Amino acid sequence: MDNFEWLNGYDPRFGLHQVDFDDPNRPRSPKHSAVYYAEIIRNNGIPLPKEDEFLYGEFPKNFWWSVATAAYQIEGAWRADGKGLSIWDQFSHTPLKISNDDNGDVACDSYHKIEEDVEMLKNLKVSHYRFSISWSRVLPDGTTRYVNEAGLNYYERLIDALLAANIMPQVTIYHWDLPQALQNVGGWENDTIVQRFKEYAELLFQRLGDKVKFWITLNEPYNTAYLGYGFGTAAPGISVRPGRAPYIVGHNLIKAHAEAWHLYNETYRAKQGGLISITINSDWAEPRNPHKQEDWDAARRYLQFLIGWFAHPIFKNGDYNEVMKTRIRERSLAQGLKQSRLPEFTESEKQRIKGTYDYFGLNHYTTVLAYNFNYSTGILSYDSDRGVASVTDRTWLNSGSFWLKVTPFGFRKLLRWIKEEYGNPPIYVTENGVSERGDTDFNDTWRIHYHRNYINEALKAVVLDGVDLRGYTAWTLMDNFEWAVGFDERFGFYHVNYTDPSLPRLPKASARYYSQIISCNGFPDPAAGPHPCLEPEPEGE
Repeated sequence: MDNFEWLNGYDPRFGLHQVDFDDPNRPRSPKHSAVYYAEIIRNNGIPLPKEDEFLYGEFPKNFWWSVATAAYQIEGAWRADGKGLSIWDQFSHTPLKISNDDNGDVACDSYHKIEEDVEMLKNLKVSHYRFSISWSRVLPDGTTRYVNEAGLNYYERLIDALLAANIMPQVTIYHWDLPQALQNVGGWENDTIVQRFKEYAELLFQRLGDKVKFWITLNEPYNTAYLGYGFGTAAPGISVRPGRAPYIVGHNLIKAHAEAWHLYNETYRAKQGGLISITINSDWAEPRNPHKQEDWDAARRYLQFLIGWFAHPIFKNGDYNEVMKTRIRERSLAQGLKQSRLPEFTESEKQRIKGTYDYFGLNHYTTVLAYNFNYSTGILSYDSDRGVASVTDRTWLNSGSFWLKVTPFGFRKLLRWIKEEYGNPPIYVTENGVSERGDTDFNDTWRIHYHRNYINEALKAVVLDGVDLRGYTAWTLMDNFEWAVGFDERFGFYHVNYTDPSLPRLPKASARYYSQIISCNGFPDPAAGPHPCLEPEPEGE
């Protein structure tokens, strides 16, 4: 209890109980710390909170296990067989845009290594493989005026090799590599892109749709809009109108997605029987100070400006969420503009966009702590419209990427939030993974730790929260070209030796670990005795 603290008298107080020295009876009252310490004594230690306990159990039967890549990051062959230039070819050949001036000219040379790539997938035991199609490899000028058969043939051979190995293809139609010819006429800022994208998607449905049963229209539209046309750190590297261009681009991306979905739904679904939707990326956001209402509001704004920007129109009502509409309109008017910088959908467009999904595709990596930040009215940008800044907790583990802290708890919370916000759609996680930097260590225990804990949080979301999660996709199959950071950051289960011209792929420890989770369809309880899925494979398999 508080007491006489020697030379300092009664000023410093160390006690678990407060003593009222003004009362002659000296009554003692327990402080919160006394209650906490009593709890420690009762438990003989500090047990994990219930939600942090590891959950043993299995995912639903027929759960999909996948691993992902993207065309520009792995294919190489940037000028081979009639391929046209993409905005990433252009961007990565621009000095000082990419770390070490790296580029994807060769990358992992997957264009010439179908056999090696499929062999890795077989060893991982995945049921599915997510890859993307390079628009400019198939349509060199971005239009259907000329179809590059050699480029299309690469994807046909890849898909056939996957099916022969009993691995189902999950195809991303657009993963950031817009044909440069379309960027020359404005790219995603020019609304004619909607029709171009629809024609490109139709070619893929016609030529590949009898074998592909899972389509993703767009990968992470947020990054195309914000990093590509607002911040300028991704191709095409535009940052001249950060308060307007990202919203126009986002508007056209949403319309392009909706057109491709309707085309598939009306013309190809009956015959081909596949699923088609969009993949949206999002961090989880917690309030920096959970006792401060404005930090709770900031965390909500962070999510609505990130996941909600694209999910609200598609998964809710065909229109942007009120948080974005109100903030951007109010700031636009205060800046002396006649109308909001966020474009409006017409009523018929809203009807056309609403419900254009078969599942919710989610890419998730990390969590942030959000708080309110007031930008001056004169700043026109996405960030100032959102009015949020974020930090991370210093106790969170680092990775090879400055933005990626290891925060498994946020994964479960985000999955549950999507369930509640968007009416419990079927969810496929289409990316989740962790990076490293520096020397290669094949014993990548940090990656094993990341996937074990994140996948376990996904299991809790399914078993305890009733989230309709149908599949999980790890990022990524092998180390590859990691966009603006070049080859510095590596997310792969397999290491690629770039100093050897044959680019050999070698498994890290995490590859075997992930294949074990797949074999077990989750985490068998050790208390139930040894499970056959954990037995080592006979040599030679």
